[in-house]
Formats: sequence, C-alpha cells, structure tokens
Amino acid sequence: MSDAGFVVGLLDGSRDRAQVIAAASHRGIPAQLTERVLTLLAAGGALDDFPAGTYRALPRQLRTRLAPELAAASLAHGDGDGGARILARRRAAYVTIYGAGRLRSGVADLLTASGIGEVASVEAAVPPSPPATRPDLAVLLGTPVQELGASLMRDRIPHLAASAGEAIGVVGPLVLPGRSACLRCLDLARTDRDPAWPLILAQLAGRQPDPMACDAPLASAVAAQSAAQALAFIDRPGQAGAAMNGTLELVLPAWQWRRRTWQPHCDCDCGRRCPG
Repeated sequence: MSDAGFVVGLLDGSRDRAQVIAAASHRGIPAQLTERVLTLLAAGGALDDFPAGTYRALPRQLRTRLAPELAAASLAHGDGDGGARILARRRAAYVTIYGAGRLRSGVADLLTASGIGEVASVEAAVPPSPPATRPDLAVLLGTPVQELGASLMRDRIPHLAASAGEAIGVVGPLVLPGRSACLRCLDLARTDRDPAWPLILAQLAGRQPDPMACDAPLASAVAAQSAAQALAFIDRPGQAGAAMNGTLELVLPAWQWRRRTWQPHCDCDCGRRCPG
C-alpha cells in the first residue's frame, strides 16, 4: 500500500486530524505528506471533519445504524463535519406525537431510526399544562383538536399537524408560535371561504370514519413526509421549511404532492398582526 493510501485508510472516523498525522508518522510517513493528502481531500470535498469524540461516544451498534442518516444529512446540507452537528441536534431532541392510528407508529419509527433521542406517543387529546417534559416539537395526528392546539400555543411549543383519510394526506402546517400561521388561522381562513366550516369542523372532531379511507401506501407517504418536515425543523431550526405557513397535500389517485400557502389570519390572536 502506498503512503497516501495508508493515510486514506486512517480516515475511518476514529481519529481527529492530529491523531491521523501521529498514526502516519508512526508508520514513517512524513507529516508534510499527510498534511498534503488531507488538504487535497478537503479541497475536493471528500473529507468530512466529524469530531472523533462525538463518534466514539456512540455505541458501535448505534454508529452503524446512523451511518446512512449522517451521510445523507451531510450531503443534503453540504456540511463538512460529516453530519456531526445534525446528529447532536437529533440526539438531543424530544418529540411528542399526539394521536392514534396507523400514522403514529410510522412517524415514530422513522424519527427514531433517524436518530431522534426521545420520541413519546400520547393518545390523550389534550396534554398536561404545562407539559411534564417540554418537547422540542409536537406532532398532531388526525383532525386537530382545538384545545390541544391552544395548549401548545400557550406553552409556545412548535407543532406539526398531519392527517390521512378520505384518500387525502395532509402534512402541515408547522406552527412556530408567534412566527407563523397557527391552526386557528387556517380555520378562520377556511371560514372566510365557507361559512359552514365551523359546523364541518365540529362534525369531524366528533366522529371518525370507520373504516378510515387510508390505505397502506398513503399512510406510509404521509408518515414519511411528516418525519421529513419534523427533521427539517430539528436539523435547521432557523430556516423556514415547506410546512411553515403551508400544508403539503397528497390526493389519490394522482399521488403528487402539492403545497398550499396559509398566511397568519388578521382575526387570530396568535400574536401576528395584519400587514399595514
């Protein structure tokens, strides 16, 4: 094996830069050559500077399981740390899922597989106030319950709505209290368009179709989109994602996602003001 090849072989994530140079020197490779190899790899975008301490702190089985998540995150966001910062955010995140049905297990499994540190599921419609443990994000499945949305707004907890039924999947909005349209903003906007909407909403909240018109592919698609939007918020909390001030909708049988924009409503007391 050439000296350059040996240096490349040392880049398995278990050593930081100084340790790579030291290991190569122990082999008899000059530090200048090792530095040159590292510089060329970095210039070509082939070097991820993942903190060795962070890597070693993970159990071996967890490192193996999260390797694809880190690789995808690093490539998607163009980070040079191999996904270390995103991993740290995900491992520290706590997400609570409210609601039941086939969506719940799909969203929970995807978030857990993606490295979220703690995922809790709650069937109760209204959380304790204030919550026993404050989540970084709440995911509301099914028809949103007004009391639940109001409780999360009072506690200023970001929350993402998602539902699947009647052959339609909807993900969003992602509500950032005081910064974006809330669930009540959407209800007020719908009422502007259809004065009968409050009655329809009351009927939706009072009963659930049996059986639910949500097949396995629709449930899987909505669960995946919900997890993706949740991860986008956790990975980059300062950036506006597609579900902020919007809903992502999937209607069968077209199977094409479309985005609908919802602006904060002037008559809502969620903390936003009307333009002008």
